[in-house]
Amino acid sequence: MSTRGTAHRPLIAPDLPQASRAAVRGGILGNFVDQFDIFLPVTALAPALPSLAGHGAIGATAAYVVMATLIGRPLGAMIFGRISDRVGRTSTTRVAIAGTAACTLGIALVPTHEQIGMWAIALVIALRFVGGVFLAGEYTSAIPLAMEWSRPRERGKASGLIMAMSPSAQATIALVTLGLLTVLGPEAYAAWGWRLSFLAGALASVAMLVYYSRRVADAPVQHKVVAATPTGVRPGLRDVLAGRWAGPFWQVFGLMSGLWIMTNMTVIVLARRLASDVGLTASGVATAMAIASVGQAVVMALAGHWSTALGRRRFFVIWGLAGLVGGPLLWWLTIRSGGSAVVAGFAAAALQIVTVTAYGPVGAYINERFPTTVRATAYGTAYSLSIVVPALYPYYLPTLEQWLGHQGAPVALLALGAVLVTGCGALGPRLSRQELDADLEVVADRQLVARMGESS
Repeated sequence: MSTRGTAHRPLIAPDLPQASRAAVRGGILGNFVDQFDIFLPVTALAPALPSLAGHGAIGATAAYVVMATLIGRPLGAMIFGRISDRVGRTSTTRVAIAGTAACTLGIALVPTHEQIGMWAIALVIALRFVGGVFLAGEYTSAIPLAMEWSRPRERGKASGLIMAMSPSAQATIALVTLGLLTVLGPEAYAAWGWRLSFLAGALASVAMLVYYSRRVADAPVQHKVVAATPTGVRPGLRDVLAGRWAGPFWQVFGLMSGLWIMTNMTVIVLARRLASDVGLTASGVATAMAIASVGQAVVMALAGHWSTALGRRRFFVIWGLAGLVGGPLLWWLTIRSGGSAVVAGFAAAALQIVTVTAYGPVGAYINERFPTTVRATAYGTAYSLSIVVPALYPYYLPTLEQWLGHQGAPVALLALGAVLVTGCGALGPRLSRQELDADLEVVADRQLVARMGESS
């Protein structure tokens, strides 16, 4: 039975299982498409930068293209999170997906540096920024929706599968880039072949737009809570940042900041170091990062389920300590992998497993911390605002390198990220297996009651 047209009215009982599966499936597939669009510049655009920025500005523009998306995402989370909490998850998701598709297609059609000069890379950066706003709107709405539809014991597993789409997208991009470089050759790829990946990203977004329009509806809990809350008293971003939910927000913000620091080091910086320090070719870097991403995706998918068995707090503490001990060591092993793409790939996989696979339960964990009335706002803002400082690493990493050395600087940042995950994870609620065996709204309400009891 189709759920088309049910985005703003409660579903009748027979529709619930099908709608639940559709929402979770949409969260998984939608996050894959999102992450595909987010990470395209890291691997797919790098060999083509001379045709867009000219040969004299490659190093700086590569960082700016990535940063534009990362900085646009907090703005999108704040805008679309508020809309999602007030209007509905599915309608907000559709608007965000449409915007993402338009921006990704726009990049595929940007003229070359030879045709319009520096306006070419300026257009790419601008489209990446606007695209970041829409990308944030998509996961700010779609992931809370998937968690609201998930069964209590299934939230961790669903979160792991959703979050695993990030490394899965990275692996796909790396393999597609490698294939295009092999088939077309470096010159043809740099001239026009890279556009095929962005065209594919735009078409995938259009497919997700059709899916959400036809198959996905808002969860009954949102209909119930929104209908029962008078418009004039609905909480918003201020309540999340400095009001009733400020404590959980900033605790999650610190944890996410640690994860983003480690992500930038083990994905973006490492990919460049594999070329500059290890000496891998563009194809070698794509091969190594594909291997690493596959390993990361498998473990991240499992990590969401493990966090339910261990309890969320215990999971983050254990994983943070593993990153603190293993991250620096595995960084050195990866950089000293001897120029073999396969060896570098397996070393990078081990590095990413002990650090960023802690993302596995994040989709469930953040949504469990906040009630329906502010869930999308809190989730999207915590997830995205924590990107900003880590995303500015091109400005402070060179200074740290002067103090700590070329390899010592990223190692120190890896350690800092692991400390934040460990410490902020320890500050959060226990959320044991027994506590998680309840509906999402019940879990969030229990934490609010517990905080009020502690403060009284």
